[in-house]
Amino acid sequence: MATEPEEGRGGDLRKPFLHTGSWYRMASRHSSMFGSSAQFRESAVSVLFCVLVIALGPVQFGFTFGYSSPTQSQIIKDLGLELSEFSIFGSLANIGAMVGAIASGQISEYIGRKGSLMIAAIPSIIGWLAISFANEVSFLYMGRLLAGFGIGIISYTAPVFIAEIAPQNMRGTLGTVNQLAITLGLMVVYLGGIFIRWRLLAVLGILPCLALIPGLFFVPESPRWLAKMGMMEEFEASLQILRGFDVDITVEATEIKKAVASSSKMAAIRFSDLRRKRYWFPLMLGFGLLVLQQLSGINGVLFYSSNIFESAGISAGNVATFSLGAIQVVATGVATLLMDKAGRRVLLIVSTAGMTVSLLLVAVAFYVEGVISKDSSLYDVMAILSLVGLLGMIIFFSLGVGPIPWIIMSEILPVNIKGLAGSIATLANFLTSWGVTVTANLLLDWSRGGTFAIYTSFCALMLLFVALWLPETKGRTLEEIQSSFR
Repeated sequence: MATEPEEGRGGDLRKPFLHTGSWYRMASRHSSMFGSSAQFRESAVSVLFCVLVIALGPVQFGFTFGYSSPTQSQIIKDLGLELSEFSIFGSLANIGAMVGAIASGQISEYIGRKGSLMIAAIPSIIGWLAISFANEVSFLYMGRLLAGFGIGIISYTAPVFIAEIAPQNMRGTLGTVNQLAITLGLMVVYLGGIFIRWRLLAVLGILPCLALIPGLFFVPESPRWLAKMGMMEEFEASLQILRGFDVDITVEATEIKKAVASSSKMAAIRFSDLRRKRYWFPLMLGFGLLVLQQLSGINGVLFYSSNIFESAGISAGNVATFSLGAIQVVATGVATLLMDKAGRRVLLIVSTAGMTVSLLLVAVAFYVEGVISKDSSLYDVMAILSLVGLLGMIIFFSLGVGPIPWIIMSEILPVNIKGLAGSIATLANFLTSWGVTVTANLLLDWSRGGTFAIYTSFCALMLLFVALWLPETKGRTLEEIQSSFR
């Protein structure tokens, strides 16, 4: 069913940075070349392999953003930093990620999803090497910025790539792998922080991207991106390898072609067009969810969790932080199983409600701790309650607030504004995350109870936002979801 490539729309200037390659085009016509390898005959296994390779990017994401928590005391001592200087170091990942986010949409649209991930891997590797060899704060800052830049590109490209290659009935489950990989990266860096010095831990930070680069050569480019670029032969070959050689892809291919043809006929978007519901409503949802996700305070807690635990009266702060990471991995794994069964909307309502209650418990516990003696038996009770609240926050975050905003963003944005709108939404996420992380230590010094009360109010606001406006996207194709906003 192959058609001739369309030269007019894509042109040679927009060939993928990592060309789709002849290996899977040959395979789609001569599947026997793979012998009896089941992984190339079963779509679920083929897509799963591709998603696992892509997920190395989010593993890097989690490792980068979790690095500051277990290494704070070591870096401050070894380099003689002030707390404010380390707070800047912690927040610089977000600054770099904001720059990466601005570029991510256009890079991803111009050279493809695979090329974007390749580009993201390079500054990440350089950044981690700069951190590991830093003898002064300037090298530390430069490395953190470069690592953050790569993360900014990965954070947009990875969930979009996964959503575009996943079958309709697996999109929610596979989309959650993005967040699961982030939590795995967090857990690994928390575990490493217990046993490994900060310089060696930084060297280990290059491993996910070192594995990602060769892995990408075995992953086909996004079929939807190939269709948009007019490379129809590559589009059909990519879709066939992702679905399996014995699967008839005619219906799905036709739907994608229609959606691409429809978007290609549209004139360039003007600012006045954003008043139309088909644009402003999905933009509001994607922007709102990603901003409110960060205003919940999650990165403030994860970045400085060791210190938070110690201030709550738990002496083994790094061990408690690792336990937090491990619980987050398990909870996100549960969300992966539930995503295509319970649906995005229900999980997000349960998640935000649970976070609100958990954060309220932490705020109350810290308030009480501030007015009683440390020798009081009630002080120990409050320490336990604050730990329970923090664990509850992480569990409920992982069930919905963590993975779902990225899934929703990759599902609802219209094709013709996806790159620009996705960049803006990702930028807003990191800008908010930077604000939260740079103020977290200062707010905790001001009032631990007051800090968590602020985070509680934003979680309650997100619950209201989801209940009022978020539609269910489970069981619908990307084309159906986007057309529903017209």
